[in-house]
Amino acid sequence: MIYQKQFLKETTFTAIAIFIVVLAILVFTQGINLLGRAADGRVAIDAVLALVGFWTLGMTPLLLVLTAYISTLTVLTRYWRDSEMSIWLASGLSLRQWVRPVLSFALPLAVLVAVMQLAVLPWAELRSREYAEILKQKQNLSLVEAGSFQPLGKKNGRMYFVEQFDKTDNGMMKNLFVREFDEKTGRDNVVFAQSGHFDLSNNRRTLVLQNGYRYSGIAGQGDFDKISFEKLDIIISTTPKLVNPIDHRRTIPTSQLWGSNNPKHVAELMWRISLPLTVLLLSVLAIPISYFNPRSGNSYHVLLAVGFFLIYQNGLTLLRDAVEDGKIGFWLGLLPMHILILGCTMILLKMRSMPAQPFWKGLKQALGGKV
Repeated sequence: MIYQKQFLKETTFTAIAIFIVVLAILVFTQGINLLGRAADGRVAIDAVLALVGFWTLGMTPLLLVLTAYISTLTVLTRYWRDSEMSIWLASGLSLRQWVRPVLSFALPLAVLVAVMQLAVLPWAELRSREYAEILKQKQNLSLVEAGSFQPLGKKNGRMYFVEQFDKTDNGMMKNLFVREFDEKTGRDNVVFAQSGHFDLSNNRRTLVLQNGYRYSGIAGQGDFDKISFEKLDIIISTTPKLVNPIDHRRTIPTSQLWGSNNPKHVAELMWRISLPLTVLLLSVLAIPISYFNPRSGNSYHVLLAVGFFLIYQNGLTLLRDAVEDGKIGFWLGLLPMHILILGCTMILLKMRSMPAQPFWKGLKQALGGKV
C-alpha cells in the first residue's frame, strides 16, 4: 500500500536522524564525564575512549526504544498537522490500520534490542569492567617517578623511593628504598635494594626486589636487625580485582539467568525481556497520542507522550526493584506495566476512532459506559 511505503520511508529517515543526534549528545556528555574522572585518577586515561565505546553500546537499547517512539510520534503528528491523516481517514482508512505499518517499522528495532539485551550487552559489560580495571592497575603501577617518594599501596604506611627508572627495560628500577611501619609491633622496616620491578601475575600486585638488605627495628633504640636477600617479594594487594561474572548480574549470560532462584538474577532477566516489548508497545501507543488538531494549535499530545513514557519506564524500574528484593515473582514483575500500556493503547485507539468529542466523554464511551 502507498501509505505503508511512505510511512516506513519517513520513519526510517527520521529514526536515523534522531538516533544520531541523541547518541552524539550522550556520547559527548559521557566523554566529558569520563575525562573529568580520569583527571581525578578514578579512571585510567588510556581507558577513556574504550569506556565511551562500551558505554555507548550499553545505552543503545534504550536509545532504540526512544528512537522508535519519537520517530513514530513525529511522523504521525506531522500527518495530523498537515491534514494528511484526515485525508486517509476520509478515504476509508481506519486508525487501527496504522498498527501494521507501525509494527513493520518497530519490529526490526525490537529484534535488535532483544539480541543486544540477551546476548551482546552481558559480554560487553564484562569486558568493559575488566578493561577498566586492568588499565587502572597498569596506570597505578606505571606512576613511578625517579627521585621522589611515592606511596606503595594503601596499608602499613608504605613509601618507596627510586633513584633510576627505565621504562624501556620492562619498567626496571635501580637503587630502591622502601619503608613501612608495623602497627602491631611498632617497628619500622626499611629495605634497600639494587634493582626491582612491579609484577602483576597471579591476580596480585607485587614489588619484586633483588640484591639488597632489610632493616627492622624501633627508631631511636639502635636495635635494628639486618637481613640480606637476593630476592624479596613485597605484596601490595592480594585481592583479585578482575571482574567476576557471578558478582555482577549485568555480566551474567542470559542462559544462566533462566531457572535461577536468585532474586537479582530474576530481576535482570525480567528487565532484559521487557525492553524489546517496550519498543513495540510504545510505537503502537504513538498512533493514538499523535493526534493533533491544526485549528487549536495546542501540543498537549507531547506532554501526554512524555507522561506515558515516564510512567512506563519508572513503573518497570519499580517492578524490577521489587523483584530484586524478593517481594514479587517474575511474572508479576514482567506483565503489569505491559498490560497497562496495551490497555491504554486499545482504549485511546477506540476513542480516536470515534467522532470528535470532549475527552472524558469519549473515554467513558470507549470504556463501554453510556453517554
